[in-house]
Amino acid sequence: QVQLVESGGGLVQAGGSLRLSCTASGRTFSIYATGWFRQAPGKEREFVAAIASSGGYMNYADSVKGRFTISRDSAKNTVYLQMNSLKPEDTAVYYCAAGNIVVRSANAYLYWGQGTQVTVSS
Repeated sequence: QVQLVESGGGLVQAGGSLRLSCTASGRTFSIYATGWFRQAPGKEREFVAAIASSGGYMNYADSVKGRFTISRDSAKNTVYLQMNSLKPEDTAVYYCAAGNIVVRSANAYLYWGQGTQVTVSS
């Protein structure tokens, strides 16, 4: 099993920035592709961004391209999501997930964190 813990969420005004972190237990996180997803009340969990295990390939949802950046630090077993130019529609619980390959479907990922709340005020 891989345990994932998200942190860095909070309340920010529109136009502001937050950096989310996803830290895994153990020393095996570097072998997994990692995705960020978000879910607002009453909506399906939607893809935000993903990064390959090597860190050499990244993929973003159209809604966040140019604003969000995903990265990883294998030495710290941590994946980051830098969120800039935040909009009220970015408000959601953000989850990180680990899987075998970079994909956009939430049900393809094997391990999930507990989520961290991001609220963007206008």
